[in-house]
Amino acid sequence: MPSCPARQNRLLHLFIISIPALLVAACGPSPHDLVILHGRVMDPETGLDAPLSVGITDGTIAALSEEPLRGRDTLDATGLVVAPGFIDLHAHGQDSVSARLQALDGVTTALEMEVGVHPVAPWYASREGRALIHFGATVSHPNARAKLLTGADIGHQPTLPPGQNESMGSDIIYEELDYARIAELAALMEAGLDEGGLGYGFGITYTPGASRTEIFQLFESAAANGVPAYVHLRSAGPGGTLGPFQEVIANAAATGASLHIVHLNSTAGEMAEQALGMIRGAAEWGVDVTTEAYPYTASSTFIESALFDSWVGLDDSEYARLQWPGQAERLNARTFAEYREQGGWVVIHGRSEETNEWIVAQPDVIAASDGIPFLHVAVHPRGAGTFARILGHYSRDRGVIGLMDALAMMTILPARRVEGAAPEMARKGRVQQGADADLAVFDPATVLDMADYDAPATPSRGFVFVLVNGTPVVRDGAIVDGVFPGQPIKSARQNSAEIGE
Repeated sequence: MPSCPARQNRLLHLFIISIPALLVAACGPSPHDLVILHGRVMDPETGLDAPLSVGITDGTIAALSEEPLRGRDTLDATGLVVAPGFIDLHAHGQDSVSARLQALDGVTTALEMEVGVHPVAPWYASREGRALIHFGATVSHPNARAKLLTGADIGHQPTLPPGQNESMGSDIIYEELDYARIAELAALMEAGLDEGGLGYGFGITYTPGASRTEIFQLFESAAANGVPAYVHLRSAGPGGTLGPFQEVIANAAATGASLHIVHLNSTAGEMAEQALGMIRGAAEWGVDVTTEAYPYTASSTFIESALFDSWVGLDDSEYARLQWPGQAERLNARTFAEYREQGGWVVIHGRSEETNEWIVAQPDVIAASDGIPFLHVAVHPRGAGTFARILGHYSRDRGVIGLMDALAMMTILPARRVEGAAPEMARKGRVQQGADADLAVFDPATVLDMADYDAPATPSRGFVFVLVNGTPVVRDGAIVDGVFPGQPIKSARQNSAEIGE
């Protein structure tokens, strides 16, 4: 039997090591940086839909609890949905004005994946430390092509079609490349992957000189480098509306490249059901192919671009679909020619609401805005209202798609599309322990887009809190000034190169 002093020492030791446990029992665990209380947590990947508290520490979701959690800062989400922050794969608006509108629409990651950027490294460098939300881009085929043919960089304007820049001749977009030049172009684009590019971005309709051979060989390059091809299809030609879909699906099947077809709605128009049937059929046969859409019946692009080449010489009635920003009157043959000479964005009306609603109702079609840079011009409401429009008008008011499916289109589906090239995306698009604390907290009863063609830069309503890396960028429905938590989303290839240096 131990002596009395030994017993006293052991009791003293037990008392000392019990103090932290007693303190935790009395006061609870150490507080999180921020806690969201009383919200309806919805996670599309797991199907979680429950009232939970969310504890956030060091920019990460550290706890999901049925019991209240302690935080140094708290947000009351009573009556609100706590969802993953939205991931926009098609955000041309890579500027501070656009970012504020996107955040007020629930977006926490805005990626320029369609046309992309080139050169890549300077574009990323220009955004670091100054971003409200996360950002990233593909390597731009049109811009790299212009670099190859002219030796000049277009700069950091990802939506500017090569050849429409005043410093370049417009005929470069019609120039066809031989095999040697295509190989040079592939090398340029591969170098962009080393700088962080998330894949290859194609705007084939804006580069009509790009032959099928050129596009196929670049698909081979994408496959060899393990990155997706994000494609704005060719304008319909002899193959009709479905011909451009067939070209890129065949390229993906033959090369093994991953394929993402942008804005199904404006590319397929009234043949959307047939086009989506082709995409689904290819996926069933093992082709890695996805698509996206924005929830509007009108599109918008540069009037001087090659997309409008086939419009030259039409009758006045054909131009009635075109609207110049800020003007109620539609264009005619005379004003079309005048504005095409001047250059600028134009709105293209004409798709049916019936088809538009059908597309929004398809749960495997990713939601993406195709938002135009508001820093330069406010033209189309899609850059401000895409996600609120789906949640409010189509899901709640029209009932065409359930809330969980609608959220999946904005979160887990785009995250999965990107995470092969950027594994960090596996921590986004989710409300799960260990995931990044990128969250959209909104009122399901009031969320709605407020932007229209007369006032396209009007913020959405209903987003009460939006968090990027655990930092509120929207609080009580208003932008938080002076915070820049947005981080670059870069390819794993670039990250591996940095580690090896």
